[in-house]
Amino acid sequence: MNPKLSIWIGFDPREADAFAVARHSINRHSIAPIPIRGVVLTDLRTGGLYTRPTVRNGGRLIDVLSRRDDYDGAMATEFACSRFLVPQLAKSGWALFMDCDVLVRKDLLALFNQADPSKAVMVVKHDHQPAEGVKMDGQAQTRYARKNWSSVILWNVDHPANQALTLGLVNSVPGRDLHRFCWLDDDLIGELHPKWNFLVGHSDPAVDPAIVHFTDGIPTMAGYEDCAYADEWRAELERWAA
Repeated sequence: MNPKLSIWIGFDPREADAFAVARHSINRHSIAPIPIRGVVLTDLRTGGLYTRPTVRNGGRLIDVLSRRDDYDGAMATEFACSRFLVPQLAKSGWALFMDCDVLVRKDLLALFNQADPSKAVMVVKHDHQPAEGVKMDGQAQTRYARKNWSSVILWNVDHPANQALTLGLVNSVPGRDLHRFCWLDDDLIGELHPKWNFLVGHSDPAVDPAIVHFTDGIPTMAGYEDCAYADEWRAELERWAA
């Protein structure tokens, strides 16, 4: 396995506390240090990596390329599409991306040790088909193929197939195409155990999660204060603040 490892967490200024919990929980369980960085939209725009057209509408960030008749293109987070720039940022090796609304409960080196060099990416292959409506912070709950597969991605940055994920592609196709890994053949998408992306309220509760994903809303949001693992999340936030 390529010895260069990195971890990337999506950043949204509305969820700074979630980012803090994600990063702190990773570090607290790490035996060997792995660099952790944020995927920050303003930095990506300034650096010329992210050029997708967006507009603001009532405080929501609209991705123009993702609009369709039944969807206005509103992005739940600022890193909805920018996550697919992680190979450009990492440059080589194995790079782990995760949404910020997670709580890490195990050493992530165990996840990197499962990396299969024959795969371009590795993900938990959820069959996640939530009801239409709203989720975290009043955001629309939308459906698309392979929903939540891309919320935790183990990238094989050097895999030849990922060369097709160019800046031009990332900045020109609808977000739903990126989230279904449109540049890859199905057999290049490896599968991770469900414990590496446990969806609160959706995954099998018998699973002992290594990464808890509060996909509907973090415990500071109304309606999610008492969801599974909320106490652990709040304890991690307090440890970070202490």
